[in-house]
Amino acid sequence: MGSRSNRGGRVRRWPALLVGLAVALGSAACTSDDEAPADDAAPVVQLGAPGESGKTLSPDEAEAIEDPTWTDADVEFVQMMLPHHQQALEMTALVEDRAADPDLAQLAERIEVSQQDEIALLEKWLDQRGEMVSGMHGDHGGHGDGGGHQDMPGMLTPAQLDQLARSKGERFDRLFLQGMIRHHEGAVVMVETLLTGGEGGQESEVFQLASHIGTDQQVEIAAMKERLGS
Repeated sequence: MGSRSNRGGRVRRWPALLVGLAVALGSAACTSDDEAPADDAAPVVQLGAPGESGKTLSPDEAEAIEDPTWTDADVEFVQMMLPHHQQALEMTALVEDRAADPDLAQLAERIEVSQQDEIALLEKWLDQRGEMVSGMHGDHGGHGDGGGHQDMPGMLTPAQLDQLARSKGERFDRLFLQGMIRHHEGAVVMVETLLTGGEGGQESEVFQLASHIGTDQQVEIAAMKERLGS
């Protein structure tokens, strides 16, 4: 298992991909007479936390920066996002035989493809760090259809899934869209919690993965709300 940074008293750092984004571009009024020497390195600025100013680093400080490693919060986020995505796939699998709106199948297919792609990325992230690909199909801490996975934001209960499966036509369309909007909004909450909670989201790859999931869910939420007419 790969090492993780200590959660207690850990100094918060923004992902390495953000370090150095703020660079001096040089004066637009430079002439051939006052051009800066070619070997002058642009300053590296380490971005501060929200509401805090950045810090210009000396060359030695910039060189000493290490990429933040993953934390327990990152592992928990990735492991829990797996069953969260899996439930979305259970919902999209119901569309073909039950939906009245023929266009709903296209929307469900888009959701299915994005969720499957993200599941592969989530599993790869865990595998590369020697972490268990747990949380799927009820194998994480006894969580299953009746377990703690329902406590995750946006998760439908077994009763709600059963109601969806027993519905057809326009009623199904409405329940599907309402349930999937709620489900996606829950995933966005999970992403925001990771990135703003101070315990995770510092490693570059998990930051990019979480940000991608959040953006993708927001796009699909907007499309579903438009179709629902809300």
